[in-house]
Amino acid sequence: MRYFFQHLIEAFHLPLKNPVLVFSILLFIILLSPILLRKLKIPGIIGLILSGVLIGPHGLGLIGSRTMEAEGSIKLFSTIGLLYIMFMAGLELDLRQFKRYFNKSLSFGFLTFIIPLAFGYLLCAQILHLSPLAALLTASMFSTHTLVAYPIISKFGLTKHPAVAITVGGTILTDTAVLIILAIISSAAQGSLEISFWLRLFTSLLMFSLFMFFLIPRIARWFFSKLDSEKTSQYIFVLSVVFFSAFLAEIAGVEHIIGAFVAGLVLNKLIPHHSTLMNRIDFIGNSLFIPFFLIFVGMIVDLNAFTKGSWPLAIAGILSAFAIFSKWLAALFTQMIFKLTARERQIIFGLSTARAAATLAIISVGYNVGLLNVNIVNGTVILILITTMVSSMITENAGKRLLLDISENSELEDNEMRLRNKHLVVSMNELKGNERLLDFALLISDPQVINPISVVSVYPDNEYAELMIRKSRKSLEEIIKHYSGHESKLNPIATIDHNLSSGIARVSKELVADIVLVNDSMDTNIIKRMVGSDREHLMTACEKTIFFCTLDKPSVAYERMIVVAPLLAELEQTFVLWSERLLRLAKELKIPLHYFGSVSTYDRLEKVAQANKVEAELYLHELENLENFYPLYQKKNSDLVCMIACRPGSVSFDTQFEQILNNIPIAFERQDYLLVYPGIVGSDPAFSNYDDINSAPFVAGVETIQKIGREVGNIFKKGKE
Repeated sequence: MRYFFQHLIEAFHLPLKNPVLVFSILLFIILLSPILLRKLKIPGIIGLILSGVLIGPHGLGLIGSRTMEAEGSIKLFSTIGLLYIMFMAGLELDLRQFKRYFNKSLSFGFLTFIIPLAFGYLLCAQILHLSPLAALLTASMFSTHTLVAYPIISKFGLTKHPAVAITVGGTILTDTAVLIILAIISSAAQGSLEISFWLRLFTSLLMFSLFMFFLIPRIARWFFSKLDSEKTSQYIFVLSVVFFSAFLAEIAGVEHIIGAFVAGLVLNKLIPHHSTLMNRIDFIGNSLFIPFFLIFVGMIVDLNAFTKGSWPLAIAGILSAFAIFSKWLAALFTQMIFKLTARERQIIFGLSTARAAATLAIISVGYNVGLLNVNIVNGTVILILITTMVSSMITENAGKRLLLDISENSELEDNEMRLRNKHLVVSMNELKGNERLLDFALLISDPQVINPISVVSVYPDNEYAELMIRKSRKSLEEIIKHYSGHESKLNPIATIDHNLSSGIARVSKELVADIVLVNDSMDTNIIKRMVGSDREHLMTACEKTIFFCTLDKPSVAYERMIVVAPLLAELEQTFVLWSERLLRLAKELKIPLHYFGSVSTYDRLEKVAQANKVEAELYLHELENLENFYPLYQKKNSDLVCMIACRPGSVSFDTQFEQILNNIPIAFERQDYLLVYPGIVGSDPAFSNYDDINSAPFVAGVETIQKIGREVGNIFKKGKE
């Protein structure tokens, strides 16, 4: 018993040495500190930093300095967390917005770099009496910033906001400039600033850029195409790219955080924002790696340094005050130049205030080469703590107020009704062969939608019906498991009916669904396999908007979306339903949408994009006659073709388009395509007593008249020729 207690005391002797115990304590901190401090209205990020101060070697001493050394596990996890923050910033950056706001990002990057650098140099040289090289090095520390508060913006769903895009774009510009200055100063301090240095730096950065932006995208596209169903392998591949690019950045002469950000930019177009892979990247980073980095920042703080006289405290106060003021000044000038709102200025200021990664690198280099003394180092660590706390509080406050402003300026009731009414039904009886259909359903779904995605399995109503329903549980479990890596809600349903078409039609009515997805691939066409006929069975029975999907390629293989619609398609009452989903698909896949049709339909498409705040890259190819589509269209195997069909008797119905549809299997033999039949809105109850009237003869008559009209038109054309 005595040996047991002695062993127990040794295990808990401070500082803790058992890595398993240290890791468990850190996990408890990650779990409890945000929950406890939330009641005090303190951001969770600050709680993690303060927890690091408390348990660190300069606090209670639970974790010693040896554990935090370069080879320690905490240092490793914190480095991963830092790289993860920069990687997520590049991955979630809307490249279309970045291009749109590039001039603003460039201006902000210049202001947030030059203002702190110029005034900081004067401050360090005149007040702190540092040497010219030391003053320039310390001033460059003021210019840099770390997106520590970015997870707050991500949590609020504001990553696509223009102010955030401007700040993130400016971050990479100013950090790159600062880290290049760091490499120059360190070489100058060692007396090796020669022509060979500049030649080596330029060559290595050029090789790094060529490798990352030309070779890695091709490797990643090939990998995602070959292992489309292996989500775990895809995640490991992404991590490998992030860390290898960080290593290559260091080899090229800049900091690893630049490499992580570049990796995010490179993979940005290949990872849909609302995919299962993106959900896993975000979940693991925010729950494990990023909190480790924040705790590590707190552990560095040495509070004992401020008990050794007033000068270290004065240095910390001067550095912290100027660091915050200089970033506020840069945000203010950016607001004045581009006429931004006060909320947007606060977002820019909050995101750009925190210092952590590059700041630590700058001070470490300065201290190691003998340019900076220990007082500057301690003052900088306090600066990191204060600016991180200020950044988190300002960003959270400004983010909440910005969300309130957005909600007040939008039509709240209409938005809630829109989200409540959206309901997607996916028809499948098994997972095998339908994986891409499930992924497609995720891509076209609004992430804010209230209703779940319903997966409907229909079995024939015969003597084996009950047995099939029991066996369907295994298939439904596989479908649920496929969705387990995503936060979207799933509603699996197994039902029986006389045939597949009537079953889908009945369930879609019961669920008040707006869109039905069906796998129309020749290999796994369940309609032809179970019903023995073509699409008309389902269209006759179901009045909902139906997507017949032929998806044989992974989503990463698509480079363009081609949408073809009949004339007057914008007059259909369900136009918004299918157009909003296709716009969302183009946005998620980050590919341009080329529309072939009339100008009036294209104008309505743009209005739908604006109303739903879906930013997609749109191009118009005007068609005066639908017969001109095939000659005008320049076919590419990487295209995803979306044909908007028309039901007989609808406003946009035209027999010309029926001829186009008949040629689809031959024209798009090597391409994936969607065949969309817009739904029919319920008829007026006043005419319910006349349901026995059949409109087929009238439709046939209209078709005949249209054919006669075209033939007569062709005769006149030939006569003129």
